[in-house]
Formats: sequence, structure tokens, C-alpha cells
Amino acid sequence: MSDVAVQAGLIDRAMKRVTTLWRDVAAAVGVADPDPDLAARLAACLEARGGEVSARNRAAGLAEAYRTLDGPGRTDFLRALAFFDSDADAVARAMEKVVAAADAAERAVATARLRRALEPPRIRLLTAFAAIPDGVKFLVDLRADLLARMDGDKLLQALETDLKGLLAAWFDVGFLELRRIDWHSPAIILEKLVQYEAVHRIRTWRDLRNRLDSDRRCYAFFHPRMPEEPLIFVEVALVQGMSDSVQRVLDEKAPVLDPRSADTAVFYSINNCQRGLDGISFGNFLIKRVVGLLSDEFRNLKAFGTLSPIPGFRRWLDGALATGAVALSEEERKALLTAAPPSLALPAPQAEALAEPAALRTDDAVAALQRLIARRGWSRDEAAAKVLEPLLTRLCARYLAKEDTPGRAGRARDPVAHFHLSNGARIDRLNWRGDTSDNGMRQALGLMVNYVYDPDRIEENHEGYVGEGKRAVSAALKKLAKG
Repeated sequence: MSDVAVQAGLIDRAMKRVTTLWRDVAAAVGVADPDPDLAARLAACLEARGGEVSARNRAAGLAEAYRTLDGPGRTDFLRALAFFDSDADAVARAMEKVVAAADAAERAVATARLRRALEPPRIRLLTAFAAIPDGVKFLVDLRADLLARMDGDKLLQALETDLKGLLAAWFDVGFLELRRIDWHSPAIILEKLVQYEAVHRIRTWRDLRNRLDSDRRCYAFFHPRMPEEPLIFVEVALVQGMSDSVQRVLDEKAPVLDPRSADTAVFYSINNCQRGLDGISFGNFLIKRVVGLLSDEFRNLKAFGTLSPIPGFRRWLDGALATGAVALSEEERKALLTAAPPSLALPAPQAEALAEPAALRTDDAVAALQRLIARRGWSRDEAAAKVLEPLLTRLCARYLAKEDTPGRAGRARDPVAHFHLSNGARIDRLNWRGDTSDNGMRQALGLMVNYVYDPDRIEENHEGYVGEGKRAVSAALKKLAKG
């Protein structure tokens, strides 16, 4: 049987499996067509009937139909698309021929046919969508929908695996374009920066202009098929000395520094823009490329680092305190009990939140620590801050330098730490009151961390972490984590 005949048979069987389902879907979502046979429309995209233009029109029609569906309708669409799977009988026959091959040449031919039999028709459907205008963006958004809907659905998981494989190939870093974004960039790109900035929200156009001034840089990766959609972008401040406060970095009233007098480039915000590209990594390439560009532009730069959030610290600390996993020195216990005696009153909602774990605690000093950090505005209380600064920085150093992701030994528990360590950075310094915004206090009690990218050590650090789970940590922070 010819390959064409085999493919035709696969398509025919797949179409029969989904025809009934698609009729139910069409009836449920009220598609405008009075007699929609969407299974046949999917199959028609595979047949290439009527030429390339007709095939693109059919794919565009399906994409438009998908965009009009509500949440349940999209789930049913995706499940129906996933039904265009490999034919089990054809795969079994192809495997038998591989096993029965008499020599290497015959086995090579049989193996190639097995690969074709294994490839599900849905991959060709996904590729057909890529050929329409905005088709690549459509597939990126389609995967975002898939990631939100899988929830144990093995059929959707299989579709997502296929789509991720296609996107990983199409979004290889070799195909991406690195662009600098400045105040003169097209308005649509500037609007996207405002939309996608998730680390430090851009509040006004003046705020945005400040981030794009002469002593600032912003770079983003773009794909040729998504020229107005940044994939990931990084914001950089050119400063003197390593920055320790994001509020000062973003201060619109601060004087503009001559970038030729800067000695340090600080990466203070890195944002992945496309949910549908989760798990397809190009952030490490972005940082390394930007380090190279800045080194070429400014020979005066001596250090490259980040001013990064610690998004998992407060969550880890709350859990560790509740389960008794935090050990306090006698000096720390006395200071805490003095700063937050049992009589310290809390607002009702916070008191209720602490009521349940209180029954599990036997350490009054731990309870005092919980009462202190539960108080709104505690960071402005200098007496409380004096007690908490050495204790919280010690615990945060332990969290970054020692704590592993549960079930994954050697992987840093904090997601931002894992990202930078994977890229070859060193955990360098903790910054007390580095981010005093509501979000900074909620995530990490105001702490931020500097990761340093030493061009001479990046590869060594990367290999040590990825290969052995060894974290590059400065001597000062390593000493703090042992305290």
C-alpha cells in the first residue's frame, strides 16, 4: 500500500471517530452554519483538496470559528482535534515490519514508515493553521488554552505534547530576532510592554518613558511571524554600583545618568509574554545576548547583575513556621518576644488566620515572629525592623542557598532563583527593603536579591547547577545561610 493510501486511510478513520462528536459540539455552541460538519472541515484541511489557497481558507475558517467559541466550546473543539490520532492498527503493522526486517537497509525503510504511521494527522492540522495569517500566534494562544484545560485529560495532554514540539522547533532561538525597544519604537510595541510587564507594573506613560531613557535599555525577542508580539523582554538600568532598591531604580525624579559613566548593568525586570510558550526556554539566550551587546556598546561596564524578586519566600516561610521547621537562636527568641509580646493585638482577619496553626506551635518566639510579619505596615516600625532584618535575611539566605523544590533534589525552590542559576548566575547579595511595594511585601517581606552574571563563570556555574545541583553562591551569602 502506498504512503498516500495509508495517510488517506488514517484521515478517513479519524474523521469517522470525530464526526459524531463534532455534530454535538456544533449543536452545543450554536455555530452559524445551519448544517455544520466540522469533522469534515477538519479532514478537508488534511486533504489539500482544491489547492493551497483553498486549504488555507479552510484552515482560516476553522480558526475563526474557534475564536468565536466560549470556554466549554473551545474545550470540545480541542478534544475533537485531539481525536485525529495515529491509527493503532497501522502502527502495529509498521512495527511488525521493523521487527521482521531482514537487514539494515530494509529495517531503515520500515523504521521510516513506522515514524510516518506514528505521526498523528492532528500534527498536519496544526501545521495547516500555521500557514494562515497570524496562524503562528493563533497556535501559541491555542496552546495557552490547552495548558489551562488539560487537568488530567490524557487526550488533551497528547495534543499539547504535539503542539509544544512544533512550537519548540519554530521558536528555536536561531529563528528569533533580538530588538532594542526605546521611546521611538512603534506605539503598538510600547503598549505591549505595558500589557505584559508583570514584575513591576508600568503605571503611566511617564513611568514607561523613564524606563526607556538614555541610562536604561530594554531588549526583546521577536519571531518573524509575530513581529508585533514580544516573546520575552528584559529591562536594564545602567548604574554605578549594584542596585539594592527597585523603588530607586524606578524613581522618575532621579537624575539621568550618563551611561558612559556607569560601571554596572542591572537587569531589574524579565517578563515572559506568551503563556502558550511556557516550557520553551529562550530567557537564558536573551540575557547572554544582552550582556554581549552592552559589553560592546559600553566598555566601561564591569559588572552585570539583576535586582530580582523572591516570589516564593513568604510562602515557604509561613509553611516552615507553621510546621516548626525554623530554628531560632536564643538571642533571636529574646528579641522577638520583646518586640512582639503575646499581648500584641492584631486586626481580626489576621488574628483568625493565625488561630489554627497556633494550636500546633509550642515556641512563643515563633508565634511572636508570625504576629510581627502579619501586622500591616510593620516595615515602617523601626524597632520591629531592627529585630526582623537580621533574622529574615538569614532565613531568606537559607531559602535561596539550601532549600530544594519538593521532590526535586538539587533544584532551587524559588522559581526566579532556579531561572538565574540555570542560566549561570551567582546568588550574590540580599537587599533589605529592596521592594517595599505591596506586592514586594506580600511575596518576600520586602527582600530582593542580586544575581551576578560573570561572563567568565557563566558556563561553569550553569554546568554545576544543571549537572550536579550545585548553586553558585557568594561567600557572604553562604556564611549568612549557615547562621
